[in-house]
Amino acid sequence: MNKYQSKLMQNLTERGFLYQCTDPKGLDSLAYKENLTGYIGFDCTAPSLHVGSLVQIMMLRQLQKAGGRPIILLGGGTTKIGDPSDKDKSRPILTDDLIKKNKEGIGRVFSKFLSFEGPNSAIIVDNNDWLGGLGYINFLRDVGKLFTINRMIAMETVKRRIENELPMTFLEFNYPLLQSYDFVELNKRYNCTLQLGGSDQWGNITNGIDLTRRMSGAQCYGFTTPLITTASGGKMGKTADGAIWLNSDTSLGENYSKSSYDYWQFWRNTDDADVGKFFKLFTDLPLSQIDDIEKLTGADINKAKIQLANEVTAMLHGIKAAKEAEATARDTFEKGLNSTGLPTIMIERNKFEGIGILQASVLTGLASSNGEGRRHIKAGALKINGIKVEDFEYKLSKNDLENGCIKISIGKKKHAILKLNN
Repeated sequence: MNKYQSKLMQNLTERGFLYQCTDPKGLDSLAYKENLTGYIGFDCTAPSLHVGSLVQIMMLRQLQKAGGRPIILLGGGTTKIGDPSDKDKSRPILTDDLIKKNKEGIGRVFSKFLSFEGPNSAIIVDNNDWLGGLGYINFLRDVGKLFTINRMIAMETVKRRIENELPMTFLEFNYPLLQSYDFVELNKRYNCTLQLGGSDQWGNITNGIDLTRRMSGAQCYGFTTPLITTASGGKMGKTADGAIWLNSDTSLGENYSKSSYDYWQFWRNTDDADVGKFFKLFTDLPLSQIDDIEKLTGADINKAKIQLANEVTAMLHGIKAAKEAEATARDTFEKGLNSTGLPTIMIERNKFEGIGILQASVLTGLASSNGEGRRHIKAGALKINGIKVEDFEYKLSKNDLENGCIKISIGKKKHAILKLNN
């Protein structure tokens, strides 16, 4: 039985969002009594957010589903400085025009996950509205006096740079002050009492809570999520092909967009051990149904992965796009065909286990020898199910199977299907 009274804290904890909270009982009590307002900040460093930000967006979704009001804070002001959190070097300074373009690209995705209508409608605000007009001397007198150098150099971000003898500019050193001041302004303007974020933002969040208390006397709270990693230990949303972007708009450039099919495939390729966790974090499926999914084994796990891909893709791109992606995948991997027709190589199950990628590339006729296969891997051209292979010694396994098939590709035009002969 969940120890919390509020729907918000029950949902966030049961679905795996909780890593740290400044005052769990206090936040639970407030959320039980009233529909509170909470925010998450997103700096405008790129024209699209990627899957690594999706857990934060889903947390805002949970807040709204529990009756709270979500604020999306876009960092038009703080992006001019750059958050040093979890970074070993300074971010490049972006022009005002590029920040504006990035802000427009990022802003498009939130309407897919949040409602901007009704009594607890989500709102998007830009911290440049208040940071851009701050006078430096006045800011130092009002805010700077409330921060000590002792506390700031104890922050993990600063400490790591100093210990590793890496430079940290005075510009970056000011970032925590500005981000903390965001909480003061949001509390004053919108009665915002909660900041949500990733675990790397803990120091910035607690600074903001402390500054708001000092400047206005308001009681505020912080809640962070764990770093979401895959069962293989990789960072969520990072693949051999790069980040999994949430935007599909090709006008942003292929470096910052992902088609609905590629997005679907990313979720379809989820590791068996991550299926239940990802259902909890990234879908609205009831926990009772997810409990049943976590008990599945064998071929049933693959069916669950298809359901996961459909649920997550439908939320971002729509039900039609999710179904079309599933149909395309079925044609490619189950029938061994796409629009051009792919050669299908049958292989006995006892010969499949442990076959190396180099051997497989030769078996399918995509490479004439292991040496040629190595050259393709070195060039980044050889892929399994659309995922780049980087290890010459990679062994195929059941985790690579899509309905009993594996698609092996070299470049964009050479493809073949390796299919188990059952």
